[in-house]
Amino acid sequence: MNWNEFTKFSQMAATWGADYHTTLRELPVRAQVAPDEIIAKLPGSAPETAETIDVIWQDFQDIVMPGITHWQHPRFFAYFNANNSPASVAAEFLVSIIAPNCMLWQASPAATEIETRMMQWLAKAVGLPDTYKGVIQDSASSATLAAVLTMREKSLDWKGNAKGLSHQKTLRIYCSNQVHSSIDRAIWIAGIGQENLVKIPTQGNLKAMCLNTLRNAIITDRSQGYLPIGIIGATGATGMGACDDLNAVADIAEQESLFTHLDAAWAGAAMICPEYRFLWEGADRFDSIVLNPHKWLGAQFDCSTHFLKEPDNLRRTLAIYPEYLKTNVDAKVTDYSEWSIPLGRRFRALKLWFLMRCYGLEGLRSRIRNHVNWSQSVYERLSTHTKIEITSHPILTLWTFKIKGATDEDTRKLVDDINNDGRIYLTPTTVDDALVIRFQGGTFDCTEEDFQTAYETLVEFVDKI
Repeated sequence: MNWNEFTKFSQMAATWGADYHTTLRELPVRAQVAPDEIIAKLPGSAPETAETIDVIWQDFQDIVMPGITHWQHPRFFAYFNANNSPASVAAEFLVSIIAPNCMLWQASPAATEIETRMMQWLAKAVGLPDTYKGVIQDSASSATLAAVLTMREKSLDWKGNAKGLSHQKTLRIYCSNQVHSSIDRAIWIAGIGQENLVKIPTQGNLKAMCLNTLRNAIITDRSQGYLPIGIIGATGATGMGACDDLNAVADIAEQESLFTHLDAAWAGAAMICPEYRFLWEGADRFDSIVLNPHKWLGAQFDCSTHFLKEPDNLRRTLAIYPEYLKTNVDAKVTDYSEWSIPLGRRFRALKLWFLMRCYGLEGLRSRIRNHVNWSQSVYERLSTHTKIEITSHPILTLWTFKIKGATDEDTRKLVDDINNDGRIYLTPTTVDDALVIRFQGGTFDCTEEDFQTAYETLVEFVDKI
């Protein structure tokens, strides 16, 4: 493909993309293929000679698309949505064309300075003080790993990177038993070890960490020679939306001199609506906060925003200075590669710039408020069904249920049957050690009718039981 062919193909792809999004409701949400069905259609070796774009495009239609689960489908009620508004897609297209590596200010001044301003815009939009500074990471997993590494280094007086952990005290980090698996993975990669991630039981409708248990665990660990280094809180945890009492957690952290990180990857986006901020009251006392605009705000994946009270702690943990990265403006500028685990960085800030300007904060708020209202309407109607047991109440758009008396096997079969039908897509989770069905909605362009379809589909399947 040359640049003349690129022009023709790009126009065709843009037209196809618009048609794809406007006709998604006609497709089953989840890919309806069997394991190995796609790979069986792919040759075992790469072609020796060039193939035309027309042939490749046809194979894309025939091979790729049947094997795609449609995350942008308006009736995608599984996981958390990875949204892509038209504005952010347009920005990503431009980024792909210019293809900058934004590791240093000098390597891409516009990318660095737009990122700085976008993080200021977003911090203000979700109600964080302007003392917080931010960086765009690829995912919440990376932001959490960066926070865990910072906890580790700060607690070891910045000696862990240099000397390793073998002669140090055993480190301990605390979180609830509702946290995302990325927390566990960060503990592994940081060399702290799964056994030293202390998971605190939860209580109440919000499944918040039990504070007395948390406090006692820290005191007991100190007395036994462990070194407590940090607490990871949650606002809107993935399973059923658990939210910790952040002010109370921050009180304990301050009393014990522990670093704090808040995982608000999904629910943090809703904080652009002031009426939902009660869910993370006290967030402004945390050292590190992550929220993902690529989940609910409509930014093209990937775009995870990481806010820091004292970014120098993160830089001291991650920055490294080989000669080939030094420039004559280092003292005057921000180099975001010092704030991230990878050296190379994409120009992710452009899609936030396009997104917030094309829709405005009020336009984004309206979408989130609609999703919350529509999801809670489905909950209210289903909660009166005689065969349904509500297992957790709505936290924003997320809630869970099961069939009364159902075994875990029964629940898994019901989820599979619903997903094989194709009209909607759901996933299971566990609540109080029982397998339940998880419902949440937030596709960028979904409508109230899509939630109505979800309600009707669920009632149809439940009534068959």
